[in-house]
Parts: sequence; structure tokens; C-alpha cells
Amino acid sequence: MANRTTIAGVGLVAATAGAPLLWGTTYLVTTELLPEGRPLLTGVLRALPAGVLLAVMTRRRPTGVWWLRSAVLGVLNIGGFFALLFVAAYRLPGGVAATLGAIQPLLAAALGVVVLGQRFRLRTSIAGLMGLVGVSLLVLRADAALDGIGVLAGVGGAMSMATGVVLTKRWERPVPLLAFTSWQLIAGGLALAPLAIAVEGLPPHLTASNLVGYTWLTGAGTAVAYSLWFRGIAQLPVAQVSILGLLSSVVASVLGWSVLDQSLAPLQLLGGGIVLAAVALGQTGRVPPETIRPPVASLSLPATPAPVLACR
Repeated sequence: MANRTTIAGVGLVAATAGAPLLWGTTYLVTTELLPEGRPLLTGVLRALPAGVLLAVMTRRRPTGVWWLRSAVLGVLNIGGFFALLFVAAYRLPGGVAATLGAIQPLLAAALGVVVLGQRFRLRTSIAGLMGLVGVSLLVLRADAALDGIGVLAGVGGAMSMATGVVLTKRWERPVPLLAFTSWQLIAGGLALAPLAIAVEGLPPHLTASNLVGYTWLTGAGTAVAYSLWFRGIAQLPVAQVSILGLLSSVVASVLGWSVLDQSLAPLQLLGGGIVLAAVALGQTGRVPPETIRPPVASLSLPATPAPVLACR
């Protein structure tokens, strides 16, 4: 029984890690396939179609207090997070923005202590600090300039995601995973849409490459990734899930090197190694057996297939 629990725990961590691994492809897809200068619109087109598709598949909508809770979680995890990330990315060098985002595991762990009553372990703080140092070495440049508003936005984005993670854990989903994911994606996409239209407007046309890029980000990078992420939040300690998010920086750097022919200096390789070590250290705690639920049940769909094709 103990071996089965251990295997289930490792499988759950590995599945949750799939989310940041998929998010790590965002930089490559954005720079190579998407129209320039429209990150907010990209956020809307990632979240809203994915949320609608999952809603059609699951045919579940919020009831009672979950209308408000879904809106709050959608803004924290998606809409508000994307908007703050956009401000930070535009006002700061990419390395600075990514480094500020790397404080999210520490923020989530601290909020977990206050809101959830979870223990703040020494291992968690060491892993979080290692991750921050590793990401800094991986992406930060010596000539990076700072901007006050950009820094506040970067910290705010990390705080938004950390708060969303903790509240997702505290409130617990009342419906199957895919329905719960759809509520947040729709709420976040709707919150972000007016800002995207006001700031960026609509592109004059979309090329075939644009459509391929948006399809990937909507499907794998959002619908699949957030489903895996929310499943992990429900069943793993907050700090353990949050530290996995650092993997996205490693994936983005590896793809930049292998696909875009970007160079990796020795310090960047060291930083990547430190990030991987931090992630490994953050997963060394035991997963409580009672938190591991059968994945099939959490991913269940209605017995009668929804008319997906009719809604396209």
C-alpha cells in the first residue's frame, strides 16, 4: 500500500509539472508564430476559447457563491495575472520580469501558512531561494534596467498568482476538474477582453502561422496546462506546487537555445541546474496519502457526450 501511495504521489507531481513545462513553450510560440505587440489579446484568445470549449464539454455552470469565487479566481490566476505580466514585460527587460516572477513560490508558501495553516518548512524556504537565484542566473543580464511601475507590476503578478493558488486550495472545487477549470478561464478571459481591445485593438488579419500558434496556446498551453495545474493544487501542498512553476523558465531557455539558436553561457547553465535542484528539493516532502484521489474521477465528463461539433 505504501508503495502504491508513493507511486501515485510521484505520478501526481509529474502530471502537475506538465503545466509549467507547457507554459515554457509560450515564449517560442509567441515570438515565432503570433502577431507582434498583442500580449493582452493573446491572453484573451488563450483563456476564453479554452474555457468555452471545456464548458461545452462539461455542461456545468457555477451556482450560488461560486459565481463570485470563480470570478475572483479567474482574475487572480488568469486575467489579472496576464495583465500585470504584460505591464512588467513591457516596462522591464525580460530577465528582470522573470526574476520577479520567481518569488511566487515563496509568496505562496507564506500565504499558505497564514490562510491554510500549513507549515513553512526550512526546505521550502531553501528551495524557493535557490529557485530565485537560479532563475536570476538563467535569464538576468548585467545591464538590466529597473522601472518602478514595472517592478510593482512584476511583484503584483507574482502575488496575484500566489493568492490564486492559495484560494483555489482553500475553497476546493465543487465540481469535476474540467468544469472548474472552464469557470476560471471564462472569467479571466472576460475580465481581460475589454482591456485588450482598448489597449491593443484587433489585428487586421490572422495568418496560418498565427492560427497554429493560438491553437497551441489555447489547447495545450491553457486548457490542458491549467487543468493539470488546478488538479495539482487540489491534491498537493501549496509550496510543492508553486516551486514546480520555475520549470517554465528552464524550458523557455532550452527551446531558445535549441530552436532559436540562442547561446547559453556557463552562468546560465549553472542557473538552470540550480533551478532543477530547487524543484527537486521542493518535491522531497511526503505527499499525504489522503490527498491522492483517483485521477479518472476528477477528470470525469458527463455520461452523455456534449454536442461539441454543433457549437463550433
